[in-house]
Amino acid sequence: MTDEHAAVSPQRAGDTRPVAGVVLAAGSSSRMGRNKLLFDVAGESLVRRTVRAALASGLDPIVVVLGHEADAIRAALASLPCRFVTNARYAEGMNSSVCVGISALPPDVGAAVVLLADMPFVGTDMIAAFVARYRGGNDSLLLSQYDDVIAPPTLVDRSLFAELASEAGKGCGKRLRRRHPELVATVSWPRAALADLDVPEDYERLKARLAAT
Repeated sequence: MTDEHAAVSPQRAGDTRPVAGVVLAAGSSSRMGRNKLLFDVAGESLVRRTVRAALASGLDPIVVVLGHEADAIRAALASLPCRFVTNARYAEGMNSSVCVGISALPPDVGAAVVLLADMPFVGTDMIAAFVARYRGGNDSLLLSQYDDVIAPPTLVDRSLFAELASEAGKGCGKRLRRRHPELVATVSWPRAALADLDVPEDYERLKARLAAT
């Protein structure tokens, strides 16, 4: 293995460094027709619901990556203790926002959970369990699996931050998985937690699902 590909899985016994949250909230919602992160979900905006869940799970700090309608997203998160960073290249896609968010984390952070702001059923308990799984093992990259689908959230140990945000990593957890299979574990979640919002019909289904609970 070359130095370029080298990564060391840390021993985490007694490691109390904080685990940060990186919330991706930069997208333009082009298929929805308007900014889905500002949609009302059970009395609050979708992006606020996501950030509140991240905060309640103990992630600290929370870095929110902005892009499209950045001022509106900031306003929706008013009073919540999160930090903001802007991805000027958000039109290039989600992975560019991952790179910006990871690069903005402070040096005392031991790991980060990357979250999509449009997954309303990734809640506090799920995020906290993800972090507990990380702290209880020695895997440097945790991927979420919903039946046969790999999707966020993703947890990345600091030992992989630089590579993730580099030209080699391109902000892609799946790419790191191919490069370092020995450092990876997958965590299984119910398929129902995978729901996100891409088109108007998704929002109607979300409202119906919440009304039924």
